[in-house]
Amino acid sequence: MTKKRKIIVLSCMIALLAVTAIFNFALTTNTVDTTESSVVSSANYFSQYRTERMSTRSEELVQLDAIIASATDNSAEKNDALKMKMEITEITEKELLLESLIKAYGFEDAVVVIGLESNNVNVIAKTDELSTDDAIIIYTIISEEANITPENVKIIPIS
Repeated sequence: MTKKRKIIVLSCMIALLAVTAIFNFALTTNTVDTTESSVVSSANYFSQYRTERMSTRSEELVQLDAIIASATDNSAEKNDALKMKMEITEITEKELLLESLIKAYGFEDAVVVIGLESNNVNVIAKTDELSTDDAIIIYTIISEEANITPENVKIIPIS
């Protein structure tokens, strides 16, 4: 499979993921009782954040595709755009993997944000109380899977 075809396939997959997230958000936003509103609002936070992240990333990838299409072969502009596109794709894959692993360890939900320009990782975990053991689990997952040192990881609990 050629690089161009791989890029097109990845772009389509990301676009489909964004559309799925938008539909998920639209279908889960219902009116609820006030007793359930805090649960729904935190659930909406995670789905809304994922929707916004995928939308932003899709827009970035479309812009990079435009740069790649208009640039001449082997130009610095085209190479930079391809490199940035691959970085965005790799970061997106890492974020999704880390989110899945954190949920697999018993957290109800989590959002992972990896910096494009830095080695910083922010983890927003849905938990009533973040214990030391929970923090160690998250730090271990991040350090093993993303090769990020714990001092570059920030964990934010949301209930």
